[in-house]
Amino acid sequence: MGGTSPCASCKLLRRRCTKDCIFAPFFPSDDPHKFAIVHKVFGASNVSKMLQELPVQQRADAVSSLVYEANARMRDPVYGCVGAISFLQNQVSQLQMQLAVAQAEILCIQMQQEPQMPESQQITVSEAERSYLMQNNLMGGMPQLMSFASPSNNVGQEPLKRESLWT
Repeated sequence: MGGTSPCASCKLLRRRCTKDCIFAPFFPSDDPHKFAIVHKVFGASNVSKMLQELPVQQRADAVSSLVYEANARMRDPVYGCVGAISFLQNQVSQLQMQLAVAQAEILCIQMQQEPQMPESQQITVSEAERSYLMQNNLMGGMPQLMSFASPSNNVGQEPLKRESLWT
């Protein structure tokens, strides 16, 4: 850094900060905690070697990643970033499941509210066609929705029970 105050790494390591210090552009003196965490997890020597091997234009991104990983390792020493990623993936999966359930509930409500089609316009599915669709998984995993058009079912006579999975 030269004439002004040394960078956070040189200050922590108690060494003189030169003008070509590899840490100076990424660890300013006003944020010493940033380097302290990275140093504690990875070590100053290892970070220095990593930064020297990278092209100059990629170093800022590398430092940002190192800081993120070091913070994650401080919170969760065993899994680090992987633990955070797994948690978020599980959360996305749960939210997708909740969305699918909500969409199915909406579909059921819409089907309840649609006027009953006259029998001349109803589409009937024979048992052979139904069996083919079931075997080839063409019913989208919801066979109960395909049976609504069959003339033998009494859809209009029995209202659907409204149960919510959210309560």
